[in-house]
Amino acid sequence: MSEQQRKIYQSEGDRYEALISREDYQGNIPRVIDEIINVDGLDILDLGAGTGRLTLLLATRAKSIRAFDISAEMLRVCRERLIASGLSNWQVDVADHRQLPVEDHSADLVTSGWSVSYLVVWNQVDGQAELDKWLTEMKRVLRKDGTILLLESLGTGNEEPVRLGHVESTYQWLDANGFQHKWIRTDYKFDSLEEAIELSGFFFGEELGAKVERNQWVILPECTGVWWRTV
Repeated sequence: MSEQQRKIYQSEGDRYEALISREDYQGNIPRVIDEIINVDGLDILDLGAGTGRLTLLLATRAKSIRAFDISAEMLRVCRERLIASGLSNWQVDVADHRQLPVEDHSADLVTSGWSVSYLVVWNQVDGQAELDKWLTEMKRVLRKDGTILLLESLGTGNEEPVRLGHVESTYQWLDANGFQHKWIRTDYKFDSLEEAIELSGFFFGEELGAKVERNQWVILPECTGVWWRTV
């Protein structure tokens, strides 16, 4: 992840939410989750929750949901959205994936969207060891036969999935650790070309913003991988 994106996570919660609220306009994420697991009545942990994309999606059906992220700024937006929802079955806390303030065997489902791969991106020397630590923590917090469900990018601006270089070692680790996998399209749909250029360039960089402008993309293609396993 670029230093610019790190800064976005630390200070640009509202603008980031403006971007991701445009993603998956076709509703493929909730459909694929339902194919994998029935979330009704579950105790759920959402890791790297950001501004609450998955948290809000799942909260209306969960028995309880706890959202964690290392960015207080992202969680500020998540908390505001949860308050506005009128729901009361949630909790939001700053925490690291590998050391959660959660009791042993207290959750049925762990979700994480576009986040677990950063354990490698931010730890280039021993990233896969950090993934091992994370999986150990998942086994601690999940009940018997609990489920882990992850989403990671397979390419922004691509019609077909592309294994991204900076995520490759995470893909390999997931394959080696028994995760099943499929991919879906989670295209962004913007209100105008100007908005598409501005918001895509803001997060993904000027090169993608220029590609959006060249292709006149009000709908920006996005491929997303979904990985899951029981523990």
